[in-house]
Amino acid sequence: MNSYDIIIKPVLSEKSYSGIAEKRYTFKVIPSATKTQIKTAVEEIFGVKVAKVNTINCEGKLKRQGKYEGRRPNFKKAVVQLTKESKAIEFFESLA
Repeated sequence: MNSYDIIIKPVLSEKSYSGIAEKRYTFKVIPSATKTQIKTAVEEIFGVKVAKVNTINCEGKLKRQGKYEGRRPNFKKAVVQLTKESKAIEFFESLA
């Protein structure tokens, strides 16, 4: 599996913005990805050194339209903490 297949997109929320100063970044990843796959993908794509990875399985929101109910798809988030010696990710520098 390609590194670009594992990481879907960055999560840009108020909570994820607060972690940018501490080199903590949040990404939406494929649900089958493991922590080691996420670590190697981030290191390969951005050229940084990852200290640890925390993952969260998020359940899709319940949506209704009239009498019909359904759910949005489930997804997985990964919070990646970089080492102190590592450089910051350039994409997030303009957002901080």
